[in-house]
Amino acid sequence: MFTRNNRLDYQLFFNTRGAFRPVGWNGLIVILCFFDVLVILVKKESLSVMGLLLMVAVLATGRFLSGLKLHIWNPLRRATSLWSPLVAILLTAPPLSDRPSTGWIVFTVLLVPMLLVTISRLRFTRIIKLVDRTLGSKKVFWRRVIINLCMIAVLGIQMYMLRQDPFVDFFAIMIVQVCAIAVVSFGNFQIPAAVLRIVLAILSLQNIPEYAGNEKNLKASLRIFYGMVLGQGIFYAVACMLEFFSFIPRRFLLHRGGFGGYWGVESVNLYYAYASEKCMQEGVLAPKKISLSNFAMDSLNSDSPKNQLYGIRLIHNFLQWEPTRAQLLPKLTTSTNTVARIIRMLDWTSPKDTTIRLYAAKVTAELAKDLRVVAFPGTMQLVSALLNADSRPKRGNPLLDTDDEQEEQDQILEDGQEQEHHTVRVVADNQGQRRERLEDTDNLLEETQTRSTQQACNDKPNSYILRCWQWILELRSVPKEQLSTDHDLLPALAMSIIESLAGCDQENCVEISNAANLIPKIIGFTRFRHAMNTVDTETQQKFLLKSSLAVLQRLTSIGGEIGITLRYKISKHPFLLRNLAETLECNRSSQELRKLVAGILRNIAIDGNTRQDIGRIQLIISRLMQIFLNGEGTMSTNADHLSRKVTGQALAMLTTESVQNCLIVLKEPEFIKKLKPMMLIHGDKYIYVAASLLRNLCLHAQPELREPDLKELSHTLREVLEKIIDVEGAELEILIGLSSQICKIIPEDFTQELEGGQIKQRFVKRLIVALNANMEPTAHCPGIRRVILEQVINMVECNYHYADYFNEFRMTEALSVVEQTLSKAEDYKLFLGDAGFMEYSTPISALVARAKELMYRD
Repeated sequence: MFTRNNRLDYQLFFNTRGAFRPVGWNGLIVILCFFDVLVILVKKESLSVMGLLLMVAVLATGRFLSGLKLHIWNPLRRATSLWSPLVAILLTAPPLSDRPSTGWIVFTVLLVPMLLVTISRLRFTRIIKLVDRTLGSKKVFWRRVIINLCMIAVLGIQMYMLRQDPFVDFFAIMIVQVCAIAVVSFGNFQIPAAVLRIVLAILSLQNIPEYAGNEKNLKASLRIFYGMVLGQGIFYAVACMLEFFSFIPRRFLLHRGGFGGYWGVESVNLYYAYASEKCMQEGVLAPKKISLSNFAMDSLNSDSPKNQLYGIRLIHNFLQWEPTRAQLLPKLTTSTNTVARIIRMLDWTSPKDTTIRLYAAKVTAELAKDLRVVAFPGTMQLVSALLNADSRPKRGNPLLDTDDEQEEQDQILEDGQEQEHHTVRVVADNQGQRRERLEDTDNLLEETQTRSTQQACNDKPNSYILRCWQWILELRSVPKEQLSTDHDLLPALAMSIIESLAGCDQENCVEISNAANLIPKIIGFTRFRHAMNTVDTETQQKFLLKSSLAVLQRLTSIGGEIGITLRYKISKHPFLLRNLAETLECNRSSQELRKLVAGILRNIAIDGNTRQDIGRIQLIISRLMQIFLNGEGTMSTNADHLSRKVTGQALAMLTTESVQNCLIVLKEPEFIKKLKPMMLIHGDKYIYVAASLLRNLCLHAQPELREPDLKELSHTLREVLEKIIDVEGAELEILIGLSSQICKIIPEDFTQELEGGQIKQRFVKRLIVALNANMEPTAHCPGIRRVILEQVINMVECNYHYADYFNEFRMTEALSVVEQTLSKAEDYKLFLGDAGFMEYSTPISALVARAKELMYRD
């Protein structure tokens, strides 16, 4: 009996948790049945002390066995729950028969509704359909109301009859009934066992006989023994009493942990049981790993679907709060089995596992920020499968599709909907009562708190007591569960996972690229018109559109060889540019959507062939120009400025090394005039984007520039030259590139501005200093020495006297150093990672030779 190897014995005799449990309405039915039998025996004068004790023993045993979580008791529990209310009514027939005038009328009034309720709970298809049609979703509520009213009515009638009978000791029956209620309120044998220990120990201590001789120490030994039994019983009784108040720390944990709704209450209760079992299994001084994070991970790795659900929800809840996130992440990263289990849950497509799969996707989205999928083979295939959760019926080709395939798809869809409906109905039947009880409790507590607050304002002397009372009410309340949002869509979570994985590791990008049909699925969500025309789920479709654009922008910005592969796979999709053009064209698209589209276009335009493909859709470039030139107005925000800047970057990239796109841009009336405010008014927000765009136009569309365009270029020259004196790095490269092209196109205006502004000497010196300072080209500005050499060549070619100024500041020595430190990196316009793009046709060595030739000319 004192071993803990037998879990059944331990649960009955030694587990203080659950020593008390609320009687509830089901307990009321049990008490009523006991009361009916007691009344019958009293009426028949066949009740004895042994019979009464036997009845109490049977009641206690049945009550205890009904509380055990044994599989064999499920059918019996179901049958008891179904028939016990009807049995309680039927047992009232003998006592009511003593009053033939009204007894049978009352019995019939009680029996008929209870009989209907019992029949409505039978598992027959026709009965279920009839009840659903009659009561709808409130059937569980009305069943409980009818049962409770009938039970209360029967109890009142029985007590009234006993009070009217002079031959019945009413108070004795009430005492017996109170004892029965106490027995029903016991959750296990812990309280009876503790009381039995205390009583037996006290009686034994009072009746220890006297011993002499060799047995004189036996009395002291018995006192020690019975004292230990007495102390054990007292400790068990105290433990049971303290356990009764365990709801206080549990509710406190519920509020502090942010657990809401029914699942929060159940999670804390499960953790309470988990911690209790851990403490009992190990020694007193043994280290106990009973933290909430360990509980969540152990629950997740268990074989119980219920524990798995609560475990994954707890992990998700912890990852939303920074302190618990910092504690949980190291444990998860070192527990590969737990992470693998979470990832495998993404493949749980059964309707009953829908919630687990959703929260597994949420947790994976959090872990993806530091996750290397190489360690978990098959991850990308599971993530890709999440994108099918929003699968829509597709129109087929009549030359390729058959009716059999369509019928099979329709049948699968119907089966899925029927199974889902059945699952929802079962869940509603099982949990409807619990949810209604929680909602009623929440409403009652809210009303009580409101009244308490109002009274506290009117009664200042008792404000402290009322504040304490309000705190208690708040502690007893259950936080409301957070409602699902658009972020809870499985495809959106899948794209969030992909975006985080792409930003974590290059090997993840390889896995993303190798995942079959992943990129086409993502691009399928970029259809703007479909998102706007779906009335029922317009908000969700917009969110999916935004998620798909965000992940595509992230994938197209990857550097290195894998970035080249990803951009090629994305840009070759036949519907990508059409979908992006729709988003830009529609006036209902937000600034954020336009920014994402512009970012994608900017990234894929790195490839020359893709630039030409985009240029063939003139709508894209025209719309980008309108967004970039027209501005946002006086109430513009930082997001609007950022959107405008990204749009300008896309235009600059599209016009690089593309005569066709430059000509499309120049079709805009007075384009350069509209672009000039970007250089002169908006400061540093757009000057470098506008300067790069102007440089491309001067370089590739010079014959199309008209006299007004050249005048506007001349007006921006002073701002450019002054900026060159102050800036560094990539900005310096852009501005020198523009000034070099202006010098080449309108040399007279350039010379006049340089001479008239009294900055010739400073400008020449600035070029030589920058040339010497950038002897080691970097990835963020690989062409700075190239544009400086081009500037020098264009200046000397337009005015030979500039060579003297350059030689005065030792230009020839700087050119010799450049010649000795030539780099292959300087032959590319830009770098993404370690990959160079847009290679120049003229090597930098040719520019050095030409500059030296001009410097040494007589």
